[in-house]
Amino acid sequence: MIPLIYHASYSKLALPSKHRFPSTKYRYLYQYLLEQKIASQSQFFASEKVTQNQLASIHCPNYVRGFITGTLDTKSMRRIGFPWSETLVERTLYSVAGTELTCLKAIEYGCAIHLSGGYHHAHHEFGSGFCIFNDMSYAALQALKQPNIETVLIFDCDVHQGDGTATITTVFDDIITCSIHCQQNFPARKQQSNYDIELPRGTTDKQYLETVQQALAYLIRLHQPDLIIYDAGVDIHADDNLGYLDISTTGIFVRDEDVIQQAKSAEIPIACVIGGGYSNDKDLLNIRHSQLFLAANTVWSE
Repeated sequence: MIPLIYHASYSKLALPSKHRFPSTKYRYLYQYLLEQKIASQSQFFASEKVTQNQLASIHCPNYVRGFITGTLDTKSMRRIGFPWSETLVERTLYSVAGTELTCLKAIEYGCAIHLSGGYHHAHHEFGSGFCIFNDMSYAALQALKQPNIETVLIFDCDVHQGDGTATITTVFDDIITCSIHCQQNFPARKQQSNYDIELPRGTTDKQYLETVQQALAYLIRLHQPDLIIYDAGVDIHADDNLGYLDISTTGIFVRDEDVIQQAKSAEIPIACVIGGGYSNDKDLLNIRHSQLFLAANTVWSE
């Protein structure tokens, strides 16, 4: 069984009608996976909320407190990209904890998938680009407390650079970060991950898949991580609203299958988050995000 992490709060977020963030995609994906029999109800787990003290392990306590209490200034909220609300706080706290739970389940079962996560633009003292708290950095740090977990690799294949992850984890030698992203895309000012692989606008399947395969194989050989946190963003798709690569739906499946297969072959637990994906068509977005689950099922049924 592949554990799947989901909480109903993920899509309980009221946004202006023309807002670019598809907040309902989490609920639609959950329903789609069950309807298409890609997953069963017995696979799903829900986390508790992360606490302020726990978030302070990677974020400035004043920033954490300001967001949770709704006292951040207008400029800070504008940088995040969301209007503040209690539902935003709820879904954020559950989602961060959800990625931590995904890591714990991956360590137990070998693979686990979070129907949220990948908020890699959140920095120590501020949020950015629809990201408030950096769930992958937090989950990596918590995972290092588990027996036999001495090195964690955050392998970020979202189309945007994981700039917040890069800045937060720079003080943690046992967290290795790799971001494979489109160079001509947000954020304009890139930060330094342990490994940054920048792809030109319009990159197609062949070059992209070779890059991902070779990069992960190299990182596994060199660092021998005890856990991989994989950001399987689908904003690499050719028709994504916020991505500038030219990757097909089949390309997404092949990428996810290869990443999960490499982890399994190396006997490294892999915790997957769905990351970014932007489309006004919920059905197309369901199909793109579901490739991760189909790939995991394929690898783990072998």
